[in-house]
Amino acid sequence: MHSLALDEQEAAAPRGQDLARALQRAERRRKLTAASLTLPLLVFLLLTFLVPIGALLKRAVENPEVADVLVHTGEALSGWDRHGTPPAAAYAALVRDLGALPETAQAGTLARRLNSEVPGARSLVMGTYRALPLGEGLSPEQTRDRLLEIDARWGEPLYWQAIAKNASRWTPDYLLAAVDLRRDAEGHVEAMPAEQAVFGKILLRTFNISAVVTVLCLLLAYPLAYWLSTLDARRANLLMILVLVPFWTSILVRVAAWIVLLQREGLVNSALVGMGLIEEPLALLFNRTGVVIAMVHILLPFMILPLYSVMKSVPPTYLRAAISLGSSPLAAFFRVYVPQTWSGVGAGALLVFILSIGYYVTPALLGGADDQMLSYYIAQYTNVEVNWGMACALGAVLLAATLILYSVYRRVVKSELSLG
Repeated sequence: MHSLALDEQEAAAPRGQDLARALQRAERRRKLTAASLTLPLLVFLLLTFLVPIGALLKRAVENPEVADVLVHTGEALSGWDRHGTPPAAAYAALVRDLGALPETAQAGTLARRLNSEVPGARSLVMGTYRALPLGEGLSPEQTRDRLLEIDARWGEPLYWQAIAKNASRWTPDYLLAAVDLRRDAEGHVEAMPAEQAVFGKILLRTFNISAVVTVLCLLLAYPLAYWLSTLDARRANLLMILVLVPFWTSILVRVAAWIVLLQREGLVNSALVGMGLIEEPLALLFNRTGVVIAMVHILLPFMILPLYSVMKSVPPTYLRAAISLGSSPLAAFFRVYVPQTWSGVGAGALLVFILSIGYYVTPALLGGADDQMLSYYIAQYTNVEVNWGMACALGAVLLAATLILYSVYRRVVKSELSLG
């Protein structure tokens, strides 16, 4: 009897091992199937999200305009102490590099880049380029004399310092300028002069407008989301469709509608004057007020949706229980109900704030000169100045601000969960 039981155990052991291996193979197939289904999405995200961000960060520290064109000039200036005029070999190298340019457009790109460092460099470079060739068989000293005859500014160290500073293909200058810093002629980092330090103020203005819009969206969305969460499913879904209607309308159309509504003879001012609330039309357009009103209108659904989803999951019995235990309705609402919606408040505020700091169209159309946000200047450097390095550096600042805000939000949420 004992030997029969042992035989059965020995026969069951291989069957158990086969079953375990079969389960492992099934689990591997399940994981491979899941990975194959998500692979197209991962590739899409890589190509449309991570690759552009990587290109943006790379371009923010790349400085090819001078390094690719003035190759020999950069080598000739590598041993220069950046005081006084450079050696005659640098003049000869400059003529060699400019003479080797196949197209005038490349000289224009070089001149525009140097002009952003030193005003007047554009006319200096283009005038010299048009005067080439200087002649054959000239010594470096003769080349220097000929360049000084063409334009005496080649005798000023300022222009040579700009060339030497930008002779490297990689530079921190764009990122430093985006935070109101710069490198001097010797390469030391220093603060921008007060009259040139503008991006710090623009960044603070961007954060200020975004914070105001976020607070106003929260004040408007919280009672509306609470009311929607108390309705039955049929009426709540119907009203939620009205909340989502703005998503189906172009932002440009909505901004144009606000221009009509907020102008001096628009519907808003006409209604206020007609009701006797004001005597003169208010200035609601092309200022901060119009920008905030339009941005709140556009971003309000992004605050309502997270709040509504969280509020819908809070059992209404909690409030009734608190009231039945002796709490007043107002105290029960703020001490029992509101703390359970902090996750929705945080998610909605983070979403609205991050969307706000990247706004461009609404401030550009409804705001004045002092109401433009950082994205406006990114577009300015991209489309008007054609300074991709500076545009990408400002974009990197916005990206860094977004990541910092997200990390702070995650830390706050984790601390609340740990306390809970």
